[in-house]
Amino acid sequence: MSRTPITQTNVHPLVLLSIVDHFNRVNLKQRNKRVVGALLGWVTDNTVEVVNSYAIPFEEDPSQASIWFLDHLYHESMLAMMRKISQKEKFIGWYVTGDSFRAHDIQIN
Repeated sequence: MSRTPITQTNVHPLVLLSIVDHFNRVNLKQRNKRVVGALLGWVTDNTVEVVNSYAIPFEEDPSQASIWFLDHLYHESMLAMMRKISQKEKFIGWYVTGDSFRAHDIQIN
C-alpha cells in the first residue's frame, strides 16, 4: 500500500502564538535559552494540519551538549489530557527554538 506524499503543512496562528509566548516567558529570566514543545494536529491526504501545541519543561547544559533534560512524564500526561479534549488531534512532532540544530537534538526526538 503506497501513501500519498505530504505536500503541504498548515500551521494555525494559535500554534505560532503559543510558541512565541513560550519562548518569551522562558527568556524573560535567561537570554538565548531554547524551548521545546509538542505539536498536535492531523494528517489528511497530502496535508498536515498543526492546530495545537503545548510547552514541555526542558533544560540543557550550554557547555556540555550531551547533558539535557526533557520531562517526558509531563509530555505523556499532557498528551493524555489533550486526547480527552479532542480525539481528532494526534501528536505530530516537536518544536524547538534556536538558530541551529545541535548534536543532541536527534536524541531528544
